[in-house]
Amino acid sequence: MTSHREAPSISNDPAADNTDLYAFVSPDASNMVTFVSNFVPIQEPAGGPNFAKFGDDVLYEILVDNNGDGKEDVTFQFNFNTTVLNAGTFLYNVGPISFDSSSGNYNNLNVVQVYNVTKVIGNRRTGQKSVVATGLLTPPVNVGPRSTPNYATNLVPPAIHTLTNGWKVFAGQRADGFYVDLGSIFDLGTLRPFENLHLISTPAAPGVNGTKGFNVHSIALQVPIIEVTRNGQMPTNVSDPAATIGVWTTASRRKVTVLDVGIATGPYTQVSRLGNPLINEVIIPLGSKDFWNASYPVNDAQFVSNYNDPGLQNLLPVLYPGVFPNLAALLATPPATRPRADLVAILLTGIPSGIITGFQNFTGANLADMLRLNLAIPPSISTTNPASDSTARFGILGGDLSGFPNGRRVFDNVTAVELRALAGATYGLVASYTPDGAASLLTDGTTNDQPYLETFPYLGTPYQGYMHSHDP
Repeated sequence: MTSHREAPSISNDPAADNTDLYAFVSPDASNMVTFVSNFVPIQEPAGGPNFAKFGDDVLYEILVDNNGDGKEDVTFQFNFNTTVLNAGTFLYNVGPISFDSSSGNYNNLNVVQVYNVTKVIGNRRTGQKSVVATGLLTPPVNVGPRSTPNYATNLVPPAIHTLTNGWKVFAGQRADGFYVDLGSIFDLGTLRPFENLHLISTPAAPGVNGTKGFNVHSIALQVPIIEVTRNGQMPTNVSDPAATIGVWTTASRRKVTVLDVGIATGPYTQVSRLGNPLINEVIIPLGSKDFWNASYPVNDAQFVSNYNDPGLQNLLPVLYPGVFPNLAALLATPPATRPRADLVAILLTGIPSGIITGFQNFTGANLADMLRLNLAIPPSISTTNPASDSTARFGILGGDLSGFPNGRRVFDNVTAVELRALAGATYGLVASYTPDGAASLLTDGTTNDQPYLETFPYLGTPYQGYMHSHDP
């Protein structure tokens, strides 16, 4: 997964566990940029009576580096507060939930969560802070047809807030938009369409989306592009260094927590982070995963050896004898002679000009794990639901310069893109190398079954608790 239960410590702390990060120029408002940060992985919709929610004791942040130094220049912070209106009942809601426009509250909802939004210029702890909004409502979770009737049309819109400064913000439950065959990949690296060629062969079979039927909690923010650029201007030149930003997201907790009285004090300490998808799962080894989560992008040079010699790359020729002969020949040479400069460029520095015609998202020589988004590249398609076989889902590898790894859209098939890159499909861009034909075919054979939205907040309606299913 991109970041679902990816490290030992955070797997026990779902409220602070980043699952996915998306950053893209808004397809329906090209002067705006959208960030979506997800938490609470593998969320069972029928999770009552204590349905999933954001943590009141967690500081959630979306961070933007606009000058390439691997440090935040603009930070958006989100703090939550939960109130139980009737502690004498076990019920999440005491009747069908509806929205009362006169009071601005949800009727019959017993567990109410609101949040504040703060913008910070400079260092996220010591910089210039301004509170943008307070007391914003989150929607109820999608319990079922009796508790949350007409969920998408009646209960979600009141929680999509348009602020006086033109921002849009939403925080609440959404369908998990990430699609991946978890059972296959984590079963000794079984990769489609080559499972029958695995060292332990199994018959070819359709992909099984391991996240189907599960929800997440999303923080979605749409702001004018000029809010996050270094010069406060709308970039129009793709080659302009100021056109590219780096984005990551974090969750932090107080350093001191006294559980018997519920007191949390002390400064915040970072417990989870996410920039590019699949890094802590596939690139960072088990013994370093918790340390990586607590580290900052500016210090990511310490992990560069894992990008230059990733473990999955080395396993492919072993698990699939004869399928990746060129990769096997490359790996027969000493690691020092074959650094993966392509992976370092894609994931740690951005892609410089001159490698891909008409494209760059280079932020400089500083090595930092961030989603890099060139804001001068407009959205290339008008829908957030391209066909399952559309090359647009493969982003830049599919010829679409507005897709991953140029930021990340909700529908981008990041699993396939990164699998292909790890298998050597992109190595020929930086070295004399002919990729194996199999590298460009790798995929896990899955697609998203819950349609994305065409407008903010883009991720689909959450699965309801009363009736849902998981693959197969």
